[in-house]
Amino acid sequence: MNDFSKMSAAELGRGIGAGSIDPVDLTEYFLSAIEAHPMAPRIYARLTPERARAEAGAAQARARSGQRLSLLDGVPVSWKDLFDTAGTVTEAGSHLLRGRVPERDAEVLQSATALGLVCLGKTHMSELAFSGLGLNPVTQSPPCVNDPDAVAGGSSSGAAASVAFGLAAAAVGSDTGGSVRIPSVWNDLVGLKTTSGRLSLKGVVPLAARFDTVGPLCQTVEDAALMLAVLEGGKPIDLRGAHLEGCRFAALQTIVMDDLRGDPAKAYAAALEALKAAGAEIVPFDFPALDGPMGDAGILYTTEAWGTWGAAIEADPDLMFPPIRERFAAGALPKGADYVAAWQRLDAVRAEWLAATAGFDAVLCPTAPNTAPKIDKLMEQGDYYVKENLITLRNTRVGNLMGGCAITLPTGTPGCGISLMGAPMAEERLLRIAAAAEQALSA
Repeated sequence: MNDFSKMSAAELGRGIGAGSIDPVDLTEYFLSAIEAHPMAPRIYARLTPERARAEAGAAQARARSGQRLSLLDGVPVSWKDLFDTAGTVTEAGSHLLRGRVPERDAEVLQSATALGLVCLGKTHMSELAFSGLGLNPVTQSPPCVNDPDAVAGGSSSGAAASVAFGLAAAAVGSDTGGSVRIPSVWNDLVGLKTTSGRLSLKGVVPLAARFDTVGPLCQTVEDAALMLAVLEGGKPIDLRGAHLEGCRFAALQTIVMDDLRGDPAKAYAAALEALKAAGAEIVPFDFPALDGPMGDAGILYTTEAWGTWGAAIEADPDLMFPPIRERFAAGALPKGADYVAAWQRLDAVRAEWLAATAGFDAVLCPTAPNTAPKIDKLMEQGDYYVKENLITLRNTRVGNLMGGCAITLPTGTPGCGISLMGAPMAEERLLRIAAAAEQALSA
């Protein structure tokens, strides 16, 4: 019997197209694997087997009649539990939304379904997506593939674990400050943060809507490109012939290189050498203006998050894990004028960033300064929890604040990745560069 868990989503899709893989058999394989896996209850909040089987049957009929809708038609994937699924509970990892059943699918799920993706179920996540760690004692804390006693990274924690543990071919998550990229890096996956506004947020439970983005967590860059296409109902970019010869990268120095832990620092240095060996030029890049938005991040994020969820939290505060509740509550402190002024400052720095980075193909940095911390130690809360959560999201937050797209790639060192940041709405260009970088890093 084939071990489909070792195959990328693209490989599975090509197998379906060639007639060597049956979509029904493929879906049953993943449903059985989930049922049998001891970690599955920590990864999946709930399965949608009836839906999956119906979608797989339709994909089977299309494959047999030569009417496939996309390369991924018939490929089973997981969805973070903040994407609305019609008739299926969607709780965003929070007891504040316990028992919430939407009437229709999120728009990105509608698009993916229309192009043949099979929905396996909904994955666990950080409460209301407001943590980079993936620790959620209210529901479940998904395991890290490199250490089941460590967190998977958040907030798309179960999404990453579903792919890393072989329980989905790919996953769909969301990224507000790093929530696709952090679980991707700690679980040795490719994670794509799309530009704000590129993919629909209709039917996606919000955290901070001006920063919220939808993105895939995958085994390969090719999978990420294919997933982007189905999520927006478009055609995937052609990655053939991608190379690094003549590429010019800015290696960001400001903030992101501070306090790097040992393995991430070594892995990043080795990754830069691999990119150079493949023909890329790497230029150290300082951007002191970044200090302003990074200092304003608390105002920018927490104010909007509290404005969205404050009333619900105040009505039932005991339903939340205290550190998450306290993080939300911090958003009640800034004045409206402070929030407006912070956004005006951010818009100015974004324009300066675009001008300063226009001559580069991408901006590089270590995806995370740390590796996945242990669940037990985080549960002690206190200073360790706060410090790890803040440093975990520090580097990824740069991409969200600067308003562009970003992708994290595995370096070959477990739990360590390299991020490539591109300009707004430049996902296609970034994906081609990332495909070449992926090849260089695995050489």
